[in-house]
Amino acid sequence: MPVRIVPRQEKIDEFLKGGEAAATAGDWLSAARTWIEAAKLGSLQGANLVSGTAAPRLLSAADAGDVEVQAVLAGIFMDYLDESALPRAVGYATHAAEQGNADAQRTLGFMYERGLGVMQDIDRAVELWRESSRRGDGYAAFNLAGLHVRGDVPLSGDEECLELLTLAAQRGVVEAGALLADRLAAVDRDQEALSWILWAAERGYVGSMFAAGCWYRDGIGTATDLVEALRWFFTMLDHGSADGVHEVMQLAKSGMSHEQIREAAARAGRPGDAEVTIQTLEARQAG
Repeated sequence: MPVRIVPRQEKIDEFLKGGEAAATAGDWLSAARTWIEAAKLGSLQGANLVSGTAAPRLLSAADAGDVEVQAVLAGIFMDYLDESALPRAVGYATHAAEQGNADAQRTLGFMYERGLGVMQDIDRAVELWRESSRRGDGYAAFNLAGLHVRGDVPLSGDEECLELLTLAAQRGVVEAGALLADRLAAVDRDQEALSWILWAAERGYVGSMFAAGCWYRDGIGTATDLVEALRWFFTMLDHGSADGVHEVMQLAKSGMSHEQIREAAARAGRPGDAEVTIQTLEARQAG
């Protein structure tokens, strides 16, 4: 049975409600982390709850030396407040990083990489991200791989880059799975690449949905499967992608039967779109 791809707004609503439940229980650290996930998906409400509601309630614990709270607050101050908050962000991140907190090491590394509240120092950023990734932080691993991909800081080789991207994806960094697929495809490891394309697509990454549709349509890394290709183009519509509309019509009019179109839409969880597509094709043919 096809995996249901949860629309972005549904994910946001779940995170907002989860944060509210944690806050009601008095667990402000969990509330902050949950609202941050909503903010990462583009929720202004999540960002406001993080900075205006959760952060003030975490200050006393951070100032008392709670390393986990310091790590979270450092990220909040860096991401959601203005430049006046950067000195406190650096202070919290530095202390927590020195205690071995992987989140803080990743945040402090980002500050050094961008020169936020500190003098820019790429080498120091790399040191911090390496240590954080050794502790299993996916975003630190993704950041390191990104430096290599951009050519800013070469790693020991492409294999190390692939290892870092794999770690990042295994830790849930969806963008890492998409980039890993690109890197594998570049060295003709198409079957592996397709597995990561599908992994990222199933987690809501629209670029990977588009890639999945194209690969199934063109038979790259797998046998040609027009129904599965159309399924992924239909799925893009759940995520507000206008490109999906174009690709659906282009593929559907290429000779697919009505039954195939209906099956593809059913797999995408959008059965009504099949009838709209079929009616549109018939109207064009009649005109």
